[in-house]
Amino acid sequence: MENSNRKPGWIKRVWRWWRSPSRLALGTLLLIGFIGGIIFWGGFNTGMEKANTEEFCISCHEMRNTVYQEYMETVHYNNRSGVRATCPDCHVPHEWGPKMIRKIKASKELYAKVFGLIDTPQKFEAHRLTMGAK
Repeated sequence: MENSNRKPGWIKRVWRWWRSPSRLALGTLLLIGFIGGIIFWGGFNTGMEKANTEEFCISCHEMRNTVYQEYMETVHYNNRSGVRATCPDCHVPHEWGPKMIRKIKASKELYAKVFGLIDTPQKFEAHRLTMGAK
């Protein structure tokens, strides 16, 4: 005969606890969701800030040997005041909504990176007018 006084296994107990409509379970879910949301938002904003740096632009785009060399010769890079305008200052909107739209549109540039459409200075120059018009 089976012992009817035996406690159910831990999986069954956890399952019952999560299924119960108690306020404790609901409160726990809300707390976990709130903390998870804060962690996600913090990580998202950190990623956005990292993606708005000159170093990021140069590392992800085929710029280091093309446009970046030209940029270093301009007043944007080297001037009397020492103030430097970086890529995101002009090429990324500062308001949150337009910035997100621009980032989504910029994801199309990954296609050119992955498939090598602009991986040499010659290919870059061939596509330069098209890219500049966007």
